Amino acid sequence: MLNGWHERLLLILGLTATAAVSSCDSDNKYVAPPPPVVHVAMPLKQTVNQYLELTGNTVAVNSVDIEARVQGFLTSIDYQDGTAVKKGDQLFSIQRDAYEAQLEQAKASLASAQASQVGAQQEYDRQINLSRQQVTTQTSVDSARAQLDEANANILNAKAGLDIATINLGYTTVSAPFDGRATNHLVDVGALVGVSGPTKLASLVQMDPLNVYFNVSEAQVLAIRQELVRQGRTLQQIDLPNIVVEIGLQSEEGYPHKGHLDYAAPEVDASTGTLSVRGVFENRDQSLLPGLFVRVRVSVGRRDNMLLVPDTAIGTNQQGSYLLVVGEDNVLKQRPVKTGQRDGSLRVIEAGLEPQDLVVVQGTQQAAPGAKVEPQKVEIASAETPPTPPAKATTP
Repeated sequence: MLNGWHERLLLILGLTATAAVSSCDSDNKYVAPPPPVVHVAMPLKQTVNQYLELTGNTVAVNSVDIEARVQGFLTSIDYQDGTAVKKGDQLFSIQRDAYEAQLEQAKASLASAQASQVGAQQEYDRQINLSRQQVTTQTSVDSARAQLDEANANILNAKAGLDIATINLGYTTVSAPFDGRATNHLVDVGALVGVSGPTKLASLVQMDPLNVYFNVSEAQVLAIRQELVRQGRTLQQIDLPNIVVEIGLQSEEGYPHKGHLDYAAPEVDASTGTLSVRGVFENRDQSLLPGLFVRVRVSVGRRDNMLLVPDTAIGTNQQGSYLLVVGEDNVLKQRPVKTGQRDGSLRVIEAGLEPQDLVVVQGTQQAAPGAKVEPQKVEIASAETPPTPPAKATTP
């Protein structure tokens, strides 16, 4: 009887274990996760302003060294270091007494020469009258004529000496040749200047307007020429002041400062393969300083029907730039593309993309090439407007 009970117990345990195993197999069955949701949009097609994006440096339109051109002791400094000055403002003065004395001496020499000329003129006139009366010799007439010519030459020499003395006296006052900002003075009051040549006293820098120099590569120059040919124009027909140039500092977003082209070199530098170009910018608030590094953007025309996608949708690898495009059966494909310039939040795609392609613009981190996704369409409104979010799905 004990053996029969033992057999029934083993049978119950076996049935329980079989049920448990069967239940465990049913609960652990693998269920594939749903495909990730990604937002897709067809590329935006629109007209794009073409730009050259370069780098350059700001340079003062005028920058000169203020120098002492005559010898003497520096008697005064008539400006504050670093302040703005106007054209003609006195900056320095040099000892004047010696040059005032030289000026008076030159005036006296001129007066003496003029007096001698009067006497020589009278003697010549008298000799001419005597010659007409035939009571003098031709030698005496010629001598009087020579003395008159010498007296006239002495007057010219004295006038030149007076001019030099006046100029030297004027050099004792050192003035600003144009509006600008003066640097710190390099020589103190009481110092002897101009002994062996001009002595640098300070520098003057014009702040408004301001030039920006930058270089255009040979390839870019050729591309511009091709674009002009397409438009039916030549380089000679370009009016430089009508070409807008924009710049931005390292601390600024975009290109907030606008100017125009002012100069382009007539030839490409063979040593660098670049063409030197200059733009000019108003700088009334003096927000720009000479010597700054700037980002430069120059408009070179417009192109129609360009394809643009959000810049954030573009990925990069060792082969270059690519986009994720939804293909058949909602499977992602990696599409190599050639990117162009940036236009606001968008990037121009020059090659590798078709207008009807559905590009992943959001959710690129959630899917990989070859994976199946659940696409939700959005629209790219403009270069400055992000894609519109999809409508929220309602739960039944």
